[in-house]
Amino acid sequence: IGVVGDRDDTIAAHRALPIALDLAAQAESVALRYEWLATDAIDSAHRLAPFDALWCVPGSPYRSMQGALRAIRHARENGVPFLGTCGGFQHAVVEYARHVLGWHDADHAETADGEGRRLVISALECSLVEVSETLTAVPGSQLAAAYGTPTFDEGYRCRFGLNAEFLDALLAGPLTVAARGPAGDVRALELRPGAHPFYLLTLFQPERAALQGRAPPLVRAFVAAAAQHKTGSR
Repeated sequence: IGVVGDRDDTIAAHRALPIALDLAAQAESVALRYEWLATDAIDSAHRLAPFDALWCVPGSPYRSMQGALRAIRHARENGVPFLGTCGGFQHAVVEYARHVLGWHDADHAETADGEGRRLVISALECSLVEVSETLTAVPGSQLAAAYGTPTFDEGYRCRFGLNAEFLDALLAGPLTVAARGPAGDVRALELRPGAHPFYLLTLFQPERAALQGRAPPLVRAFVAAAAQHKTGSR
């Protein structure tokens, strides 16, 4: 598994991630190796080819937005299992807007350079820094299958989210809502199974459950998808 992000062990999600992968691998009886991929080292698709799955992790702004977008696009276009959490969610939305919708001016409000950009990711009206919510999974979604329950609790460290102004256009194709917050706000997205084998984006940080010794359900599903992809690619 390739971990897309600029490692910083002062970030709780980065400390949690290796534990989450280990717990998920044990739960799924999978032999797993992972490698951190610094965003400024992702300069070609060749760098991404060895991996059976990619996880774009929290910790944005990344050192290279283009490196992160290159990894996300590679996973989306090549059917590589993909998980994007927090910053990964945000950048996957930008990548989809640019390369699927053709919005070359789509951008992230945290790093947008200049005016006249379509800020598909904008500042949240209410910051979600060290906040937990009870979320509702969309019935029939891959996320719902992973959690096995209609509602679940997850935590955030996040100041940016999906700009509702662009929601209808983003959801006009294979991208669909997978979970909503208490007020109906979008908290997770996924590509329909017919469009991609496993492509899930969460504004929350499911990996942090591993810091309490729990294997995060979504990471288990991701690891299982990676193992299936590995078997199918032989």
